[in-house]
Amino acid sequence: MVACTLFLLAWALAWPTPAQAGPAAPAEVGELRLERAPDGLYLSASLQFALPELAEDALYKGIPMFFVVEAEVMRDRWYWSDRQVAEAKRYLRLSYQPLTRRWRLNVSAVPFTNSGLGVVLSQNFDDFPDALSAIQRISRWKIADSDVIEADAVHAVNFRFRLDMSQFPRPFQIGAVGRSGWSLLVARSQRLPPAEPSK
Repeated sequence: MVACTLFLLAWALAWPTPAQAGPAAPAEVGELRLERAPDGLYLSASLQFALPELAEDALYKGIPMFFVVEAEVMRDRWYWSDRQVAEAKRYLRLSYQPLTRRWRLNVSAVPFTNSGLGVVLSQNFDDFPDALSAIQRISRWKIADSDVIEADAVHAVNFRFRLDMSQFPRPFQIGAVGRSGWSLLVARSQRLPPAEPSK
């Protein structure tokens, strides 16, 4: 079983891919919204990116892809460097089942390499565009508790979405390191102004 897995990984890395028709569209955050709520701070975002061609080819060969969504909340301080008050992470695993031709997206609060515990969402899709669209939409993700967000202070939220090579099997990591075809990073920072005084 291990030998078979290693063979598939090596095959996926070595398999030639057709040349792209043109340059890929830039990866970016199309929209990012921050919402104060009584229980904390929520983030919603829409991402615009094309999956790297090597990663998409590997998916169709049955090799799952891993992603990390990160949000860091910083409190502005004029007299010193900004202070981090909260950090949130979300881990995603996208896989394709060649026999059933279905896609599965798993979402977890902890890395999948840690034992598989903590999976909070599992969705199935009939085609790749639907699965990718689900990854590109983030809706009301709680990134901080209310007790760390000061109502009268300015905060900044640093958001990142990236392809996570660290969760791939070791032989796959070795073969993919340094290859530009595996690069995917979407990032954006946005300021959260003080809360409006209640009337």
